[in-house]
Amino acid sequence: MENRPKVGVGVCIIKDGKVLWGKRKNSHGASHWCFPGGHLEFNESWEECAKRETLEETNLHIKNVRFATATNDTFSAEKKHYVTIFMLADFDSGELKCMEPEKCDEWDWFDWDNPPQPLFESEVNLYKQEFNPFKPASN
Repeated sequence: MENRPKVGVGVCIIKDGKVLWGKRKNSHGASHWCFPGGHLEFNESWEECAKRETLEETNLHIKNVRFATATNDTFSAEKKHYVTIFMLADFDSGELKCMEPEKCDEWDWFDWDNPPQPLFESEVNLYKQEFNPFKPASN
């Protein structure tokens, strides 16, 4: 079997000037913080994936879903490689709940400049790009 990168979608959700982070468990990156997200499904748009994964994981509905950036993420210890598509979205409605307690310990809102630690590798790479969801992208 040939090893190829998988496609992940991470969703940076903004509400009241803060960003939603979840603490992973029972998978690679356990105890690290990341955005809601998961694998892109066959024939699914990035926007559909972002909305589906957010609802499945957090019970939240999002709006204004748009492409933010992408990262190339290698997890040496786990022998995994992902291309992560980061989507930016605004909170729309719903009560924040941990819908998959076997995969996530908790969800909470944090300031972008003071994220929880340690961060998942994909989000570390996002910060290395100097991405900021509160500043317009430069061309």
